[in-house]
Amino acid sequence: MKRPTMDLNCDLGESFGAWRMGDDEAVMPYISSANIACGYHAGDPGTMARTVALALRANVALGAHVSLPDLAGFGRREMRISADEAYAMTLYQIGALAAFARAAGARLSHVKPHGALYTMAARDATLAEAIARAVLAFDRSLRLVGLAGSELPRAGERAGLPVAHEAFADRRYETDGSLVARREADAVIDDVDEAVAQALALARGEPIATRGGAPLHVRADTICVHGDRADAGRFAHRLHAALRGAGIAIANPAPRNGHAS
Repeated sequence: MKRPTMDLNCDLGESFGAWRMGDDEAVMPYISSANIACGYHAGDPGTMARTVALALRANVALGAHVSLPDLAGFGRREMRISADEAYAMTLYQIGALAAFARAAGARLSHVKPHGALYTMAARDATLAEAIARAVLAFDRSLRLVGLAGSELPRAGERAGLPVAHEAFADRRYETDGSLVARREADAVIDDVDEAVAQALALARGEPIATRGGAPLHVRADTICVHGDRADAGRFAHRLHAALRGAGIAIANPAPRNGHAS
């Protein structure tokens, strides 16, 4: 019998200038996909180049972590943007990271929106379609990653893109499958044991508890490990070990960092 697999993704490369965010080197050995900031919510050219190199050394798939242009708010503040603006900013950011991947002899495997753009695209079909069109225009083989069961993966499927329905190890869910808003005190699961238990349930296709206590089934093609946790390295290590211990391999389903064409 084929061993079950799960993709572990993490948002990385989120430092900017003299400001440092996360512990990318500690997290990278335990994940299979890196979503690398492209300069809009975090990241700068040097950070992008270093993060690409770090991911390639660890044989981790490269993805563009596209965002609203909001460095001051870390991309977590909603903005009123048109579909044309969403298309252009998505295409711009993919192209920026793809340049660093190509220079390193590799290519991108996926695209995942960040923060407010992620949650806006989860509920807004027009915005989701604009993002999907940008990914399609750049490279139809790129996987579009979005909140499980939301408008974004649905838009990707309609566009003919490969998609990944994403679940979260350390975020709490509402009964409708949306994430508890970060402004709420209990939005993030800080306890490592509780977050690992939720991730194991997701990977096994078991229901998880929502904030209200009701059970919820969430499709999980990929599970996010947040790189901006204070204990991100330890959490990634624990989660990786727990999945492996449960007989689940950690792997990205897309082709790995092959040579750029």
